[in-house]
Amino acid sequence: MTVLLAAAVAALALLPLVHIAVAVAEVGWSGVAELVFRPRVAELLGNTVRLVGGTVAVTAVLGVGTAWLVERSTVPGRRVWHVLLVAPLALPAFVSSSAWISLLPGLDTYGGALLVVSLAYAPFVYLPVVAAFRGLDPALEETARGLGLSAWAVFRRVQLPQLRVAVLGGTLLVALHVLAEFGALAMLRYPTLTTAVYDQYRATFNGPAATMLAGVLVLLCLVLLLAEVRLRGTRGYARTGAGAARRVVPVRLGALTGPALLVLATVVGLSLLVPLGALVSWFLTGTSARVDWAVLAGTTGTTLALAGAAAAVTTVLALPTGWLAVRRRGPLATLLERTTYLGSAVPAIVVALALVAVGIRVLPGLYQTVPVLLAAYAVLFLPRAIVTVRAAVEQSPPVHDDVAASLGVSAPARLWRVTLPLLAPGIGAGAALVFLAVVTELTATLLLAPTGTETLATAFWSASSALEYGAAAPYAAVMVLLSAPATVLLSRDVRRGLTT
Repeated sequence: MTVLLAAAVAALALLPLVHIAVAVAEVGWSGVAELVFRPRVAELLGNTVRLVGGTVAVTAVLGVGTAWLVERSTVPGRRVWHVLLVAPLALPAFVSSSAWISLLPGLDTYGGALLVVSLAYAPFVYLPVVAAFRGLDPALEETARGLGLSAWAVFRRVQLPQLRVAVLGGTLLVALHVLAEFGALAMLRYPTLTTAVYDQYRATFNGPAATMLAGVLVLLCLVLLLAEVRLRGTRGYARTGAGAARRVVPVRLGALTGPALLVLATVVGLSLLVPLGALVSWFLTGTSARVDWAVLAGTTGTTLALAGAAAAVTTVLALPTGWLAVRRRGPLATLLERTTYLGSAVPAIVVALALVAVGIRVLPGLYQTVPVLLAAYAVLFLPRAIVTVRAAVEQSPPVHDDVAASLGVSAPARLWRVTLPLLAPGIGAGAALVFLAVVTELTATLLLAPTGTETLATAFWSASSALEYGAAAPYAAVMVLLSAPATVLLSRDVRRGLTT
């Protein structure tokens, strides 16, 4: 039974890829060539690849550089800087882009898009690199310094090779997010494949052109995933023994303390203070700044209801896969678990298009209904729930269930009285992660939400698209407040052990 449930969840996650494959078969090679091999598609592909490559390079430099300053140098206020460098995660990228474009209308260029998305996604590299720095053996660095190597040489020849996996993982997340980004780039008027898919959908209502562009996006995602696996390789970076815990001696910056503080202040100012300052300005000076508290409360309630339902549905769907991956290890369990990650690796707009097609062709009565929207959220955010559920199952010894069975307790009773209480922390953590992700989700909600349904993200999008920044500000503020707890938890988990 568990295998069948996990297989059904995997099938749901594969739906976007199946939709693309079916669409390609229906159109045929000649149709694909006609729709894909066009100058406009080549231009969009070039824009997308150039932005992804540039963002990966910039975030890698920002993430590794700031992580080294916080974790390996004597820069003052390391705890404070750590929190401030993680804080931009509480700001959705489309909110930051709206803030920037309201302050600098001429930012609708490649350079502007590169600046905004790099600042928004740099924490995805910073966090794993900080964690990797925490796990490095300081003895290697001390030996290198003892041999006369400078701090730069120690970083380049000793530390950087050991950070390879963390940097690749972080930059992969950045690349996938940039590929999937719609709101921020649409606000900045920078055309990419994702924005073009949305435009095609709105113009032709899920026509073949939109589906073929979505297929190109999926291919780019698969290329990124394979490239990351290839670059990561099989080389190990861990110590062979646990050894004794050793305190890391940070590098004294001396005369470079001032420039280091200036770099950190610039990064924090551009990524955090500028967007927040714009929000405050919208409240104070916006001509549309009068807050309709009833509308805001209703939109917040709708968002919380959808997020709560999505968290419950996604966590329930994650249970059989997480359980199977631990209790019945093997090729089938591994295949079913990894399959669920594929759906979340493709852009949200591809998932939405697939569900639109299913809703129109197979179940027309479900098109633009809450169940379809919840299904999209589940496909997009299943891994967040599966990872935490699996961790909880790993820490739950099967002996408790065995003892209950030996006492004659039925399977449903064991599930309710023994298994679920033991898994409760992991289930709660997974549900919280999904909840917070849905609060700020924009693309799938725009395409799939029932007519007349507005969330905080879509209400902000409507107001900011009409340049009514004062009216958009309250929705942005509520999203930030709801996202803040997850950001604080991330900051606290990695911050432990840092000294000022």
